[in-house]
Amino acid sequence: MDNKTIARTFKLCGQLMELHNENPFRSKAIASASFKIDKLPFQAAEASLETLSEQPGIGKSTAEKITQIVTTGTFPELDELLAKTPEGVLEMLKIKGLGPKKIQVIWNDLEIETVGELYYACNENRLIEAKGFGLKTQEDIKKAIEFSLANQGWFLYAKIESSAETILTKLRTALPKNQVEFTGDFRRKCEVLAQVALITDADLPSLQTAVAALNHELEIQENDRSLSFKDENGYPFTVFSSSVGTFALDWLIRTGAEAHLELLKTISPTIPSAATETDIYQAMGLDYITPELREGMDEVKLAQSHNLPQLIKFEDLKGTVHNHSTYSDGVHTLSQMALYCKDTLGLSYFGICDHSKTAVYANGLTEERLQQQWAEVEKLNQELAPFKIFKGIESDILSDGSLDYSDDILAQFDFAVASVHSNLKMDEEKATARLIKAIENPYTTILGHPTGRLLLSRAGYPLDFKKVIDACAANGVVIEINANPLRLDLDWRWHRYALEKGVLLSINPDAHRTEGLLDMHYGIHVARKGGLTKEKCLNAFTLDEISTYFKNRKAKIQ
Repeated sequence: MDNKTIARTFKLCGQLMELHNENPFRSKAIASASFKIDKLPFQAAEASLETLSEQPGIGKSTAEKITQIVTTGTFPELDELLAKTPEGVLEMLKIKGLGPKKIQVIWNDLEIETVGELYYACNENRLIEAKGFGLKTQEDIKKAIEFSLANQGWFLYAKIESSAETILTKLRTALPKNQVEFTGDFRRKCEVLAQVALITDADLPSLQTAVAALNHELEIQENDRSLSFKDENGYPFTVFSSSVGTFALDWLIRTGAEAHLELLKTISPTIPSAATETDIYQAMGLDYITPELREGMDEVKLAQSHNLPQLIKFEDLKGTVHNHSTYSDGVHTLSQMALYCKDTLGLSYFGICDHSKTAVYANGLTEERLQQQWAEVEKLNQELAPFKIFKGIESDILSDGSLDYSDDILAQFDFAVASVHSNLKMDEEKATARLIKAIENPYTTILGHPTGRLLLSRAGYPLDFKKVIDACAANGVVIEINANPLRLDLDWRWHRYALEKGVLLSINPDAHRTEGLLDMHYGIHVARKGGLTKEKCLNAFTLDEISTYFKNRKAKIQ
């Protein structure tokens, strides 16, 4: 164990002491010891207790802690501090620009306990109003978290998409006589990726020239019939060179998940070659299976029986029903959000769902402020007609499963999205019971981001998905596909079960700014993976259809 490792252990202790408001003189002493140990002219691990004690700024107590660290990797005082610090808060200490004082505010005032939640809060513009923070600090923290995630070797589809399109365009320009296409997980629109894979029918020497031309500083690794490299953003790419005359077959094989290929081999042990992927599927007696579905679920069976769903497209969406504004923690005003939907996206309606009163951290709406928002909604509806703004709310599901407004208030909304934002550490039985109680509330229209997950950052709380989906079916509650690329929740692997049970899904951006409305594109990607059609998507309903849907729901309550 070298001095730097020992010094880092002392530094962590000093940070935790400051974080937990321990004696400031002692925390400064520990921090000072960390500096002294790092600068020792010999290896502390090899020195005796006496030798360490004689060093300026060390002393006997510090020397004993050094000995304990060398022996066990820690010491009792540090262990006590670690025991009362959530793991996610410890991870925050590794983020550049975040010290104990700022983390105190994040943890205690904003009630954020994981890096994933912190990143999401940055996206929601929630840090800038906190003590000691501002827009620049928020953006710096966001970039530091993104850098950290990138170094873990996994990437959000949404984060890597732009770079992937740039590389594809450049390779197509460099290889104008050849096919160059995405393949692998990226082509299947998987939500998280280890790399972006492409395939070309160019020979390897031509491909080498094309890749080298992307950036002469690239470190290119050559394999049997592929080249791997990282672009200027550090994103990993692999480009495969197809065998002569077998591009379609190689493309199909490189695209499909292993489970999908195994299903194909039950039909034909050797997948036939043909001019196009469509021809290959037809040769096996199958309809063409779109890449998003090639995951090894029921797609081959459906293709055999000619029952593949007509998957939803972005153009099928007629409105959006889970969005925020400056009334709670949004960046843009209600008017700005609605006009963006109407004028830029060409949608017919907009559902405002600012946070409810329990979400104090997000400037949740009190009953009095609700009246102000409703008055503005009425005014805007007169100005923007026939475009329609629906009065919604994202109502917090409390620990016991109840919603945080009285029935009198809930009855005045056009619809309500019920979501969990707190107490995420329940076991499966309690978490499931909590959601089911909220689902059974007659005022719950949509179940928001059902698991609370944040991709690459926070696992969703454990649920019995079948019980939750069955409860939604029994109570006519829509399930949200939260389109924020950090969430994409409900997971596409459960869409089919929900659809089989007759549950409607809704592709909701959970937008906190105008550009966040575009996240519905990512919701479309995972909805297609789950087999969603426009007929089963709430916000693919026309304005008349969804107006009737909301009215009928309320009529049943009354």
